[in-house]
Amino acid sequence: MTEFKIAVIGLGYVGLPLARLFATKYPVVGYDINRNRISELMEGNDSTLEVESSQLQSVLVPDNPVASMLTKEEGGHSSGLFCTFDQGELRNCNIFIVTVPTPVDRNNRPDLTPLIKASETVGNVISSGSVVIYESTVYPGATEEDCIPVIERVSGLKFNRDFFAGYSPERINPGDKEHTVEKIQKVTSGSTPEVAELVDDLYRSVINAGTHRAPSIKVAEAAKVIENTQRDINIAFVNELAKIFNRMGIDTHDVLKAAGTKWNFLPFKPGLVGGHCIGVDPYYLAQKSQEYGYHPEIILAGRRINDGMGEYVASEVVKLMIKKGIPVKGAKALMLGVTFKENCPDIRNTRAVDIYRELTEYGLEVTVYDPWANPREVLEEYGIPSIPVLPEKDGYNAIILAVAHRDFINLNLRELKKPETVIYDVKGILDVSIVDGRL
Repeated sequence: MTEFKIAVIGLGYVGLPLARLFATKYPVVGYDINRNRISELMEGNDSTLEVESSQLQSVLVPDNPVASMLTKEEGGHSSGLFCTFDQGELRNCNIFIVTVPTPVDRNNRPDLTPLIKASETVGNVISSGSVVIYESTVYPGATEEDCIPVIERVSGLKFNRDFFAGYSPERINPGDKEHTVEKIQKVTSGSTPEVAELVDDLYRSVINAGTHRAPSIKVAEAAKVIENTQRDINIAFVNELAKIFNRMGIDTHDVLKAAGTKWNFLPFKPGLVGGHCIGVDPYYLAQKSQEYGYHPEIILAGRRINDGMGEYVASEVVKLMIKKGIPVKGAKALMLGVTFKENCPDIRNTRAVDIYRELTEYGLEVTVYDPWANPREVLEEYGIPSIPVLPEKDGYNAIILAVAHRDFINLNLRELKKPETVIYDVKGILDVSIVDGRL
């Protein structure tokens, strides 16, 4: 392959930063089925806030750079990013990188629908000699057992003869401006030794942190899924500790701070575990392990603990209200934050909504304030109204800090309190002198 002509399929939190990075060196066509998303990107704006407008605008080109290369048009683009919702624009690309979500359904079973549909898209436009690289988090074997057969069926091409595959798991951390895509070492793999080398060369050409070539696609898939499973289990451990120490009247954060003075103590903190990785990936590994006849006890136990933390927080808030003599039914509560993590607009699989739902079950009237979240998206995804501007200071019976946005750190909660108000700090960032409880 003499020239890389890249298509990135899925322009969300993972796909757009990657497409932008590759576009600094290669011609890139970014594809997404969301027409509104394409419109905003071609105008130089990214609503996920992962790519700065100046960065995006510096690589955007007004027409397909791959087509410009092929037709040898004067003034054609040797690099740059063109975003489209038209599958036809992907033809003549020879590298297809799939970066679509891999969610779970309501029963926490892996939902490969976006991945299968993206594979169908690739099958419609792929040509002989091309390489398909998957970045979406999956269980070991998904690329070769679930995705490749779809491409073969749609395209009529034969795997490892007419086209090839690779897997390079995404390591995007939404909202993190320090560990950006080019600064994180990339795991790569390929379906043949030659393709593995090609895939590694491709990523190494733009990733400053370097690459690690895994011996097989399955190894690369497994490495990705255990990265987040490990974090999930460690957070579940400290969440369980928080429940134990709360019963003992011991501050969990004080305990962790003391234990953290040992050089090899792992600095995990209790909290809600949401998002599109840590709260989802363990279910992919669990599903596959059960297909092999093994029931993963620690993985699923960790998931049960973490999935139940929203309910636990709500019950603790209600207990504190009762101790203070505050009537629960009809009480007014303010929940600060609804995104899945701080300083980020991402609401995917946020567990903050569990607190909201449980409090409303107790009969509280809950106002959700989050300056980072899009109220329309929150309402469409969860059926929960939210506001992006701090409500009027008319007093609340309970205030719950659910997300550690920097906007909340210096918030004057005393102005929002009634004479008797419970303040609960899920993230452990508020002055302990003003809080009644925290994880």
